[in-house]
Amino acid sequence: MTSSFHDTRWTLVARSRGSDTQAAAALSELCEAYYAPVMAFLRREGRAEDAARELAHDFFAKLLAGGAMEGAKPERGRFRSYLLGALKHFAADQRDKAIAAKRGGGLEHAEMDDEMADAAADMPDAEFDRQWALTVLARSLSRLEAELATEGKTAHFDALKPWLTAESDATPQAVAAEKLGLSIEAVKVAIHRLRKRFREAVKAEIARTVSDVGDVREELDALMQALRK
Repeated sequence: MTSSFHDTRWTLVARSRGSDTQAAAALSELCEAYYAPVMAFLRREGRAEDAARELAHDFFAKLLAGGAMEGAKPERGRFRSYLLGALKHFAADQRDKAIAAKRGGGLEHAEMDDEMADAAADMPDAEFDRQWALTVLARSLSRLEAELATEGKTAHFDALKPWLTAESDATPQAVAAEKLGLSIEAVKVAIHRLRKRFREAVKAEIARTVSDVGDVREELDALMQALRK
């Protein structure tokens, strides 16, 4: 694992505890990394786009206000799990306030039975995990693209990118070979090497979200499972 493992989400959490510029920057990075999963969770709970966006902004604003991450500690496990728990608590609190306001206005609230409630709770969690997985892949792809750009291989990345995504079936290897001036066999080797670098980039991105390097394999498995749902 690369040395960047030590620059984890938990490191950002530690940096976020304060009111200085460094704390604000750390929290901003956390928000950027998890905005899409948070939105996916809120949308899956049944909120309209605008309502979900407003609630997501409120949630992150609470984090950015400082002090909200005091209970987040590496020994509690994966940052993804901690953040999801915090989001569920925040969303439930907002929902309770809305229900109380409706009841105050004389409106009835229909309760779900336990089985329906469990099923409803599982769906947003799964959507959060799926969007987390997609975000990890997207960030890893961007990181790899930046690395190749510094190596002067932007054209190389652009030609072979379809084999890192779901677009390879629609792109003949002969087309990439022609673009790069390589043989088909050379393109196959290049694709294999690029895929290996992409896997390493994904591992590095995941390593930033856990407190123990031993958890990376488990999180990789969780990522693959989330994508299959």
